[in-house]
Amino acid sequence: MSINDILKNSFVSSYTGADLWKILLSMIISIILGAVIYLIYRQFFSGVVYSRSFAVTLVGMTILTCMVTLAISTNIVISLGMVGALSIVRYRTAIKDPMDLLYIFWAITTGITVGAGMYLLSMISAIIMIVLFYIFYRHQQFGKVYIAVIHFNHDETEEKILQAFGKMKYFLKAKTARKGLIELTVEVFCKDENLSFTEKINNIEDVEDITLIQYNGEYHG
Repeated sequence: MSINDILKNSFVSSYTGADLWKILLSMIISIILGAVIYLIYRQFFSGVVYSRSFAVTLVGMTILTCMVTLAISTNIVISLGMVGALSIVRYRTAIKDPMDLLYIFWAITTGITVGAGMYLLSMISAIIMIVLFYIFYRHQQFGKVYIAVIHFNHDETEEKILQAFGKMKYFLKAKTARKGLIELTVEVFCKDENLSFTEKINNIEDVEDITLIQYNGEYHG
């Protein structure tokens, strides 16, 4: 068979019954695994604001990536057209949480492996990812990070405030001095839900108020 015959068969190809069953099976598996990614994202989300539209996008991304992989694996013309079309697309959506990138790549790679017929690989990868997310999620439950914003009047009060944290891990983030008022921003790591240190700080004579904000980032200190 000459190269012209090979190219002709690639350019003008028809699906057989086996190909249609493969396509149907691949799409069903991609929908199932996409739904799994959606459920894992919803269950283990630890960001500030949960985005349901982003979670649904993960399902659609898995299915569409599978569809593209199936298309380019059967026809050279379509594969060249896909490369040209995707090369001019620019995605402007900003990713606020680095973990979102992991979910995006998980959805894309799942669609590629399923579209390539590597069903076992995609399922094993899904199991590994679920186990990793579960381990990291359990690890995060052992403690939470808070940002404490404290307003007080005199510099001498700062030492009393820091002593009120006791043996807790804390890190001084910022200190702002205004006329007659000082603002102290402290990052605090709490292993449990005991926030009694806020009452101790609030009971200090020169302390005006204290605001506690839960922080979903990493603790450095």
